[in-house]
Amino acid sequence: MSGDAWISETAPYLAPREPGQSDAWTDEAARRGRRGSQRLLHVGEVDAPESVRSALRLSASERVILRSRLILLDDRPVELADSYYPLSIAGGTPLAEPRKVPGGAVTLLEQLGYTGAEVLEHVSAAVAGAEECAHLGLPEGSAVLHLLRLTLTGEGAPMEAALMTMPAGRHLTYRLGKQSA
Repeated sequence: MSGDAWISETAPYLAPREPGQSDAWTDEAARRGRRGSQRLLHVGEVDAPESVRSALRLSASERVILRSRLILLDDRPVELADSYYPLSIAGGTPLAEPRKVPGGAVTLLEQLGYTGAEVLEHVSAAVAGAEECAHLGLPEGSAVLHLLRLTLTGEGAPMEAALMTMPAGRHLTYRLGKQSA
């Protein structure tokens, strides 16, 4: 994040929000005296990339709902976040609509009967592609971190796969156990 270290914890992003409470990113940034926001880039039904299709245990013909967002800190882009949901879960819900979901996707999913009980994350590094450079304001040849986060229900069923792309200076902190938002 160009010069200033930012350590982000996963746990608050997996907890449903209380009515009227802002999303986890807005809260995290505000606790640090900053302004977090996000801009929807695309929402709709798509073919999932292979890594997502495999994580969600979908056949090659099954499509997903994609919610693609640009995450901003003080109006500067800091992350691309693409969340993929099986059509059986998100089809016909506000997740499939190109608008903000009050309380965030985790809150809506819980209301729909899907509560995350286990999270698997895979982190890798790569050279940013042209689209990633354009959205994140990075020079060509910049390194990025890719994080694939798979959220499973208590029964072990995949409910969301999120692909996040961050500049290489990002730090992630993991805390295990039940956390309050």
